[in-house]
Amino acid sequence: MHVQSGTRTQQAIFAEANSRAEHRRPVDIVLASDAHGAFIWGVLDRMLDEPSFTLSAITASGFGAVEAAVLAYGLALGGRRGARMALTNFWRRVSHASMSDIDRGNLLRSILEQSIDIEQIRDRSSAVKLSVLAANALTDAVKIFTSDQLSIEAIVAAATVPFLSAPVEIDGDLYWGDGDVAELPVAPSAETRHRLVIAGKPLLFMAPCPNGNGTAERCAIKCAPVHTIFDNQHRTGATLLLRPWIDWGELTDIRDRGRRRAEEWLAADLLGIDEAPAIHCQNQYF
Repeated sequence: MHVQSGTRTQQAIFAEANSRAEHRRPVDIVLASDAHGAFIWGVLDRMLDEPSFTLSAITASGFGAVEAAVLAYGLALGGRRGARMALTNFWRRVSHASMSDIDRGNLLRSILEQSIDIEQIRDRSSAVKLSVLAANALTDAVKIFTSDQLSIEAIVAAATVPFLSAPVEIDGDLYWGDGDVAELPVAPSAETRHRLVIAGKPLLFMAPCPNGNGTAERCAIKCAPVHTIFDNQHRTGATLLLRPWIDWGELTDIRDRGRRRAEEWLAADLLGIDEAPAIHCQNQYF
């Protein structure tokens, strides 16, 4: 009796999962620099559990650029399960390395080199496209590194805290973190990809209409919906690797908070929105 009941229950779960998978909508994720890294970990970990979630691209600034690289690498090697494992292993390395006397300036680079293969991420056949934002240390101009421009140096530069650490040299220019995700344009798409921003706190985000107009009457392209998941107990993660000790228990507590926030967002079923109306061509977080 128990075996048959369990089988029917399991079949029902699979049927529901398959039904939800049929309604998958591609999502572009943006990781803001003010979000705590472990909070981002939790949100990503929960989203990878969701059958209706399909990641198409990820853009990141700050420490989130490192996590984005680890996520992309894990997905390329082992799908969702590989991505979750890669993120967990990365954070264990962060916690363990914080106990050593290693030079903090080289700590992140060392952990990153242990956690990813940059060539695997740069592979054009990869299902997920990665972009990282860094600011020119001399001009403050934001540069988006993507495709063949991606490198360990670019990812480390994106995560480098301005003025607290030396900028990273790339092709003769100096870069560090604090790339502003608000400068990203709204993504027009024939299939209406959603954009999900993971941030430390609610931010006002206004982006121009994709065709250069801000008026609803003249907007010829409907904008993709933009959403945000933010930390209701905001603690900036910018100086994460400057702390003398990063406790594993504290990290997992923050991760679990991120999972809960993602769960709340998923429960609202905002991925069911097909597109933002033209009047919202100047989108904002909600």
